[in-house]
Amino acid sequence: MTGTVKRFSRSVATGVHNSKILGVRAGDPTDHRFTGVWGVVVQGRIFVRSWTLKSGGWYRTFLENPIGTMQVGDRQLRIRAVPVRSERVRDAVERAYAEKYSTKASAKYVRGFRSPRRREATIELRPR
Repeated sequence: MTGTVKRFSRSVATGVHNSKILGVRAGDPTDHRFTGVWGVVVQGRIFVRSWTLKSGGWYRTFLENPIGTMQVGDRQLRIRAVPVRSERVRDAVERAYAEKYSTKASAKYVRGFRSPRRREATIELRPR
């Protein structure tokens, strides 16, 4: 059976595109607080990458339980985190990070997001 993949509305994607930081809360809301992360939009889809990959952090929690919440401005949206396996999509996410976070201060992190372990930590946030 073929189903369509849920996507966020254009207004949500625009909100992520226009904000430098969005909040993600992985798993049960009572277990985790919102963590500020860099989000990018590629072809209307929302992506994030983890910097630290630490145990107990948002990325590892999403791998165990893909349900969570995203905060964009004043809005809180229920999400499902889906790991990205496509190298083509990962490449597009890297380009989006370089374009969106283009300041001298951001350069270190944009370069760091290109490392193999962080590329593998690319997550798509979808509505649930």
